[in-house]
Amino acid sequence: MHNPGLETVQQKKIDQRKSLSINSKTESIVSFIEDVPVYLNDAIRKFIDEHPNWDQHRLMQAAISGYLLEKGVTSIEMRRFYSQSMFCKKSMRGNI
Repeated sequence: MHNPGLETVQQKKIDQRKSLSINSKTESIVSFIEDVPVYLNDAIRKFIDEHPNWDQHRLMQAAISGYLLEKGVTSIEMRRFYSQSMFCKKSMRGNI
């Protein structure tokens, strides 16, 4: 049997491996599926439409890591990860 849902999950796992990593040697990915309120989804979609160098994964990584830093997580790896997600080379294309 062909299961398109399984293929989607497998593709997401592959895509996540290509994303920024905190520590490539000991990295573990926490993946979750969560419904977001319509107004938040609309705001995310609008932001991504207006900023084509961002995607939903980069936006969520920057938001979560920024939140954790604000709440007192002080690891160098987290600071590096936040900086990479906010100021990656992809974000600088076309802005120079």
